[in-house]
Amino acid sequence: MGEYADLPGVRTWYETEGAGDPLVLLHGGFCTNDTWGAQRADLAAAHRVYLPERRAHGHTADVAGPLTYQDMADDTVAFLEEVVGEPAHLVGWSDGGVVALLVAMDRPDLVRRAVAIGANFRPGTECFVEPSMLDAMTPAAPGLAFFREMYEPVSPDGADHWPVVAAKVVDMWRTQPTLTAEDLSRVGAPTLVMVGDDDLMTLEHTTALYRAIPDAELAVVPGASHLAPLEKPALVNRLILDHLAHESVETMMPIRRAETGAAPEDTAI
Repeated sequence: MGEYADLPGVRTWYETEGAGDPLVLLHGGFCTNDTWGAQRADLAAAHRVYLPERRAHGHTADVAGPLTYQDMADDTVAFLEEVVGEPAHLVGWSDGGVVALLVAMDRPDLVRRAVAIGANFRPGTECFVEPSMLDAMTPAAPGLAFFREMYEPVSPDGADHWPVVAAKVVDMWRTQPTLTAEDLSRVGAPTLVMVGDDDLMTLEHTTALYRAIPDAELAVVPGASHLAPLEKPALVNRLILDHLAHESVETMMPIRRAETGAAPEDTAI
């Protein structure tokens, strides 16, 4: 069972389970905590897991005005400060990954390590494999039925509010986020960038995200789409837990992670 936290930006529904170092799971756009069903048990076996549902998602009400990633990041900062009460690991999927990156940029003191799954740093019109899909995302579209069926039974705004939320989310995807490589260079937390090999985001965009974050690792999940945590849960969970458990990356022949001044010939094969 969950409960509400009265945060400055929005009264936020959240759930908790497990014990250990705090880990906050940040769901994707249109989603609820239900989409983390394949991750919760494995992650809660090693961590105290917190699962907030963001404004206009799940049990958390909508707020007047447009949806913005920055507002949702500010809500997450408030959640970390007032509910978690200490720095935490952040694992974000899709929109949740964008939020995790913004929090890591703005409040590095609150983020231990981060995982961004299927995340983007530019608007969907620039990074989606098929940007035209945004035009088909109308509130009544069959492709959004899965999300609508999650939203309608639990939203405090009622089922009739779905078209408003659907329009807000798609409008956000068209124009946000608008980060640059320079912005991403402010992410100080060790970050795992994860993507399906047939993801909604282009692999080129994901590679650019990985390269822009100073202390990043990259994982391309084979045989997976934007829904990799649902399609390959065992592999995704293992990658997340491995990243959170290791303080540093040590490889036998580092190039990107080589110490300043080291030359390739310093490593013998």
